[in-house]
Amino acid sequence: MLIGSSSLLPAREKRMIVIMAHPDDCELTTGGTAILLSAMGYEVKFVSLTNGNAGHHKNTKSEIAKRRQLEVEEVKKRLGCAYEIINNNDGELTASLENRLEVIRIIREWNADIVITHPPYDYHPDHRNASILVQDAAFLVNVPHILPEVGALKQSPLFLYAKGRYTNPLKPQPDIVVDISTVVREKANILDAHESQFYEWLPWINRSTAPIPESREERLQYLEDLYVRKRGVVQEVDKEALNKWYGALHAEKVTTLETFEVCAFGRSVADQDIRDLFPMFNREK
Repeated sequence: MLIGSSSLLPAREKRMIVIMAHPDDCELTTGGTAILLSAMGYEVKFVSLTNGNAGHHKNTKSEIAKRRQLEVEEVKKRLGCAYEIINNNDGELTASLENRLEVIRIIREWNADIVITHPPYDYHPDHRNASILVQDAAFLVNVPHILPEVGALKQSPLFLYAKGRYTNPLKPQPDIVVDISTVVREKANILDAHESQFYEWLPWINRSTAPIPESREERLQYLEDLYVRKRGVVQEVDKEALNKWYGALHAEKVTTLETFEVCAFGRSVADQDIRDLFPMFNREK
């Protein structure tokens, strides 16, 4: 694998797919987990269900889409993952039958063990519709007469929601937390591939007046501080799951997390199933 290292036993040919709305959503929500699992033998694929062509305040939609495609190509090089962009317009994603079948195709072709998407209560309509599409595919990936030209999966994957902007008021505590403290700079490095977003569009849309660093090292530190550590800070609601999966001694050392909620429409799992799918939880406590 290209990024990260681990002394744990490697995963046994397991596969994770992250299906989000826009180029850079996968990296922001799941980049650290992808780095760790890639280093442990997982095959990882990122999918953007739109081409991201509204994600900038300058240039034409066509120019933006081309630039974002180039940024995705750079992520593929840095992370060593597969990456697919579906050519829906940014801001116009719908939970249509056509898009549902596309999501079913993608999950089946990847033969996924883990599928991760947005939470259904997130702020952006594209995020919410991406979540609906993945939820609607969760059962149907196993049904042979749905999209019969692509073979149905024999076992349903574990479906997860990544952390969004808001907390689920009905379930504030995450089900799964992944300690990414050791790969914060590596995560910043894959975010850095999206120059149009983190150094141009997001500062503009967020009305930020903070100066954007010019040197590469300063930019990586900027991303690490603002988009990795700040977004992944350990909160009180995370501590129960953190202690459960890592043990109290390790939990005390954790500084940065990615958190996930189990999607009820997918595979039912016991704790041991989750440990099998996330080998980092099997370390000695």
